[in-house]
Amino acid sequence: MAHTPSMTRLIQALTRLPGIGEKTAGRLAFHVLRCERQYAQDLADALLAVKDETRLCSVCFALTEADPCSLCTDPARAEDAICVVEEPADLLAVERAHEFKGRYHVLHGAIAPLDGIGPDELKIQPLLIRLRDGTVREVILATNLTAEGEATALYLARLIKPLGLKVTRIAHGIPVGGDLEYVDVMTVGRALEGRREM
Repeated sequence: MAHTPSMTRLIQALTRLPGIGEKTAGRLAFHVLRCERQYAQDLADALLAVKDETRLCSVCFALTEADPCSLCTDPARAEDAICVVEEPADLLAVERAHEFKGRYHVLHGAIAPLDGIGPDELKIQPLLIRLRDGTVREVILATNLTAEGEATALYLARLIKPLGLKVTRIAHGIPVGGDLEYVDVMTVGRALEGRREM
């Protein structure tokens, strides 16, 4: 069946989303077409709002609409521990486990020389600045258990340990090659509980 030009445009736009192939994009496009116009308007508004209103927290670099973010301004959270993650989605995965009550730092990637991503492309310097005031006693390295995540954790451990801080790595209850974003809550919780010093 031939698609109208607008339907083709929508399907092509949806296939650019990660994990969405042409069949799934087609199903989503037909779903939008069958729904009331208000649904399509709400979806369009939500897409634009997330682009216009979301920014990075100036402290931890998580996604936020208020700067600093609610995690950085929450007085109930411990200030002596920082959990370092690769991406904002990884922060959400750790939060869902309800095991960690400290602060966060989002690197926005991992060291990947083959992809041209070195330490300077990540939010490493702001992390080191945060560690200088003497408040933090432990840094938990919760980078993904991939080659890049491990390399990033080792690099950070080498930078942070000389500062006299305890540096721990999340336990390997998370499958090697796995992203925190897709791991179940119990496994993330156990990985945090079983973290080890580096």
